[in-house]
Amino acid sequence: MKSTLLMFCFLCTTAALGQAIGSAVTGPSMNQTMYMTSHAQHASPQPMGREQSLLEGSGTTYAEHGERPLWEVAPPDPPAVPLGDIARALRKEHETAKKAQFVYEQ
Repeated sequence: MKSTLLMFCFLCTTAALGQAIGSAVTGPSMNQTMYMTSHAQHASPQPMGREQSLLEGSGTTYAEHGERPLWEVAPPDPPAVPLGDIARALRKEHETAKKAQFVYEQ
């Protein structure tokens, strides 16, 4: 088992070393130069497009006049309970809670 693992590591090392030396000797593997096409009119001024309605396919149109503020729609948040009050309530609940009956006999 050890000799198989050693031979596998040796094979991987040899392959990696061969790739590193081969690329240094022959140069980059891409022999063709890449040319980017230029778009000279990409940022030039253009006339605006024709106006299109987003509701062309629908038969019903809605005319809205502004938005309602959130305070009119959403209920107000309940007042926050202080952490001290929560801790006191939990402590009282713990004191009045039913205790387990544990009897340990040997």
